[in-house]
Amino acid sequence: MKDAFGAPQSLLVLGGTSEIGLATARRLIACRTRTVWLAGRPSPALESAAAELRGRGAYVRTVDFDALDTESHETVLGKIFTEGDIDMVLLAFGIPGDQERDEEEPLAAVRVAQTNYTGAVSAGLVCAGALQAQGHGSLVVLSSVAGERARRADFIYGSSKAGLDAFAQGLGDALHGTGVHVMVVRPGPVRPAGTAAEAPLATIPFTRRPLVTTPDAVAAAIVTGLRRRSETVWVPGALRAVMSALRHVPRPLFRRLPV
Repeated sequence: MKDAFGAPQSLLVLGGTSEIGLATARRLIACRTRTVWLAGRPSPALESAAAELRGRGAYVRTVDFDALDTESHETVLGKIFTEGDIDMVLLAFGIPGDQERDEEEPLAAVRVAQTNYTGAVSAGLVCAGALQAQGHGSLVVLSSVAGERARRADFIYGSSKAGLDAFAQGLGDALHGTGVHVMVVRPGPVRPAGTAAEAPLATIPFTRRPLVTTPDAVAAAIVTGLRRRSETVWVPGALRAVMSALRHVPRPLFRRLPV
């Protein structure tokens, strides 16, 4: 259960090496979260992430989890919930793909879709059922502003996020009144942690740079959203107004915009 300060005492991160997932875990540990599960493919990076969070005072366990192995999800994730209640699940896995390559290699495009959408639907439903059975908890789903409107530059990735976003919104409606809170998070382009401020911006059009965010900024927005029990969180917040306008731009004009 959440503590007196409203912070979840236990956290499950699906996508245990996700920069946003780990940034969120750090903030929640500082807010009294004590048990963290990191679910992901076995790797030195996963073990390193677990060790770092343990150094911050949390009890951390890792679990082998593969988004593409949907047949294993009920078993793998179900076992976690038998260990005790989970107050918050953060669905943070996903792959960006390579638009140019994926257009030429349909199987690569399918992998993007299966990871970001099919795997997320499977894991999301398993966790939602477990949260509902325990009678409380939050499911936080990392979507993307890319899912708001298809762009030539990343429509394969964007379409997978659009599907995930619609799924999560519907799931939230289905769980309304059950004690389970679903929150959809829509970040803008995320600048990787530990990079020079200017380096990643060089690849981003000037007009989009004010909408660039960081893993820690997304994590901060997630923590605030949890406290407010928000249903949708935009990071940065200005994206809400920007995308509201872009959704209604006629397609011939939209194709010419530097977005």
